[in-house]
Order: sequence, then C-alpha cells, then structure tokens
Amino acid sequence: MGSGGREIERKFLVNLAALPTLGRGRRLLQGYLARRPTVRVRIADDGTPEARAWLTIKGAGLIDRLELEYEIPVDDARLLLAMSHARLEKVRHEVEHAGKRWEVDLFEGELAGLVLAEIELTSIDEPFARPAWVTREVSADGRYSNASLAASQRVP
Repeated sequence: MGSGGREIERKFLVNLAALPTLGRGRRLLQGYLARRPTVRVRIADDGTPEARAWLTIKGAGLIDRLELEYEIPVDDARLLLAMSHARLEKVRHEVEHAGKRWEVDLFEGELAGLVLAEIELTSIDEPFARPAWVTREVSADGRYSNASLAASQRVP
C-alpha cells in the first residue's frame, strides 16, 4: 500500500561528540534506480529475522517534495538493488528532542564519518527546537541528498 503526500524535511550536520548515547540502530541499504524523479529501493534490517523493504519515488526539490512509498517483498528489493546505479549503507538511530523525532544517520563504506540528522515536519514553516548536537543546516545543499551521496561512491 502506498503512502502519498509531501515530504517536508530539514537536514543538518551532526557534532558526534555532543550527541547523546545512541542505542541500537537500524541498518539501511539503499539503491537508486533513477535520479529524476528519484526512485529508491531500501532494505531495513534492525537485527531481527524480519527485514523490511520499500520502493520510494521522490519528486523534485530538497526540502518540500512529493513522496510516494510502497512496502515491497525483501526478495524483490534485493533484485532491484542489484540493478541500482548507486548505493549507500548507513545505520539510522531515532533520537527524541523537544517532542520531535530526529533521525540520525551514521554512514558507512566510503562515506564513513559522515553523520546527518533529519527532522520531518508537517509544514514548511513549522517551528522546532534545534538540539545542541546539530551544527550547520544542509537542507538546501543537494550534495547532501542521499541520492547524491550514493552517486559519489563506486558501485561494486
């Protein structure tokens, strides 16, 4: 079943030393099948026997854009991942701050050392409190989109 709608997301670099202790995260493997629109396949594995997978289509834009997401069988996702032209791996942690859920991504592979935090909002002008552990906002910098980061890596 698809979830249609808008994705409104702000993205920040993270000061890892100031970040609270993170619990167990969820490993995400993402592959990109197209850039415009962005078509992504994602497999999430939280260490349980039940991995889950999604196919996501994102429209133009960096902060506010159309997003359609569909859960798909993991075996199908693995086939699509093999066809992808760009991939990345990261571990996602959820951190609560001032009543909002932040997603903190620790990238792996060639992107190891990069840590980004994202917050999804209900409107473009929704106020939110910035945690002390976020630094520079990179929401409007296309170099920090996951699709761009994945494209910057060598695909085996």
